[in-house]
Formats: sequence, C-alpha cells, structure tokens
Amino acid sequence: MAFVTETPVRVALVDDQELFRAGVRMLIDSQPDLQVVGEAGNGREAIGLAERVRPDIVLMDIRMPVMDGLEATAEILRRDDPPRVVMLTTFDLDEAAARAIRGGASGFLLKDAQPEFLLAAVRGVHAGSSVIAAGATRELFARFAKETRPVPADFERLTEREREIFALAVRGLNNSEIAAREFLSEATVKTHVSRILAKLGMRDRVQLVVFAYDHGLAG
Repeated sequence: MAFVTETPVRVALVDDQELFRAGVRMLIDSQPDLQVVGEAGNGREAIGLAERVRPDIVLMDIRMPVMDGLEATAEILRRDDPPRVVMLTTFDLDEAAARAIRGGASGFLLKDAQPEFLLAAVRGVHAGSSVIAAGATRELFARFAKETRPVPADFERLTEREREIFALAVRGLNNSEIAAREFLSEATVKTHVSRILAKLGMRDRVQLVVFAYDHGLAG
C-alpha cells in the first residue's frame, strides 16, 4: 500500500531539460500524496523558486547553465527552515553529488532511476527515515572520502545501544531490518535513531553516512 499523507508532499523540480521535468512532473502529480509546486531551469531560478513556494523537497540537477545545482543547493540550505534537497545526476559515482551531500543535501538519485524508486525516495526523504540508495551512497563516500577527521565529542554522548544502532543504520539497514536483527520493536528503533540524530545535530540518515565516512566510523 502506498504511503499517503493528509497534505501532499510539495516538490519543486530543477533541471535545464524541459522534457525531463515534464516526465517527472507527470509521474509525481499522478500520486495523491505528492504534488509538484514549481519548476526551474537553472540554479539561480531555483533559489527564487524555493523562497516563493516553500517546497518540502527539491529535486535538483547538478549540472546546469547560469548556476549549477551545487551552488544553488548551498544557498537554499543556508535559508531558514530549508527544504530537503535531493541531487539528480547521470553518474552513479559522482564526486559532485558527494560534495552536495556532505554540504547538507539529503541524497542523490540517478536520472534514469525507475519511477517507483523515485517516488519511494521522495516519500522516504520527506519522512526523514530512509537513505536513498543506501549501498550507492556508502560506495560513493567510500570512493570520495577525504582525510579522516577526529571523532567529535558529540559522538561520545551516544549510549552503547545507540552506537550499535548507528553502525547498522550507516550500513544501510532500515528500521524494520534493525529491529529484526536486534530483537527490538520498530518503534524502539525509530526512537533510538531520532535520539542519535538529535545528539549529532543531523536531520536524516544520509548525514549519518557522511558523518561515519568523514570520521572513520564506517566499518
């Protein structure tokens, strides 16, 4: 059964190819719980669009004329109460996507992703409980991880159980998989993940993956 919210998730599309935007708009608007609220053809337009329509999710192409998606994403995420941004790329292991995610984007999608996967990704990112293409995200950072930095003091605030949940989440396991592995309820796992994110000052599980690779915690 599809996950349906009372108020549709508001999505903004940013891509310089009108035909691509038209296809994604048709797909998203076919869903009762999702709605496209605006489109832009370059990063500069995207900044104004995000300010005007206040979307929940921005699907942002990386390579565009006038202003690319990296610069636009950085500017959008600096604003108060920003939307979640998902990068669109044609390359599976894209260093630009890695830089965007490290800068606060909530993940990346391949532009030739299956329609069902794109829809699931939008819903998951909005719920804050899913990592987009967990395996691909982990592989991306394994390839483009920079020099490992010292583990910050905030990590020491995690309990032993929270560190166990952290390690499993970083490996890409979802709440139900973690619950089954650790003999916990999904509600308990969700609570643990929420506390981990709060203690580390993060918004979603994608940022946990980034944190783990940046600090040598991705075993």
